[in-house]
Amino acid sequence: MKCHICHNSCDSFIDEKKKIRYYHCDHCEYIFKSPEYYQELSAQKERYNLHENDENDAGYQAYFQRFLDFILPLTGDPKTALDFGCGATSLLCRMLEKEGMACDYFDPIYHPETLIDTKKYDIIVSTEVFEHLHQPREVFESLLERLEEGGYLALQTQFHPNDREAFQKWYYHQDPTHIVFFTVRTFEVLCRIYGCELIGDNGTNMVVIRKQQHSA
Repeated sequence: MKCHICHNSCDSFIDEKKKIRYYHCDHCEYIFKSPEYYQELSAQKERYNLHENDENDAGYQAYFQRFLDFILPLTGDPKTALDFGCGATSLLCRMLEKEGMACDYFDPIYHPETLIDTKKYDIIVSTEVFEHLHQPREVFESLLERLEEGGYLALQTQFHPNDREAFQKWYYHQDPTHIVFFTVRTFEVLCRIYGCELIGDNGTNMVVIRKQQHSA
């Protein structure tokens, strides 16, 4: 099986508890479930509908604030933003608006018709989305295309331990809608492929990437 990210060959291993096959790329550290376990959007929606994400909940607000506290010092002074994969709520978008940005939001399940194909942004944020993607490299490329030159892509997804024994004990892959898993190195490899720069990570679950700015 070839890696979705770097197209190198992957080794496989079996989750002894759930008997699910995973593929692991030693080059870019990407791990993905065997594709027969991927779920369609309708099945994913059933799972997402169980989430109790109350926009007025202080804990939910604090969750997004931690993300903003990490990314905003690294991203200059963006004026336009897109929350990609926002889920049912637009809370993060409204928090970005309070930071002075004009913000749009999109979600393939809850807000599928809000993207404007020709519009570009200074920053695109995406929290707890990439672990669900069937084709993360293609989505990564499409988000870069929606960025202005010199714009920023800020992502949040839990980084796996890059140890197969530890991975099997890791909580994050137990969610059946979580099918692909990354480390900082995975995003470094993506940046090399697409000529952008990883300018910051928190070592746990956040990266900030800057699109190359072409000189005149």
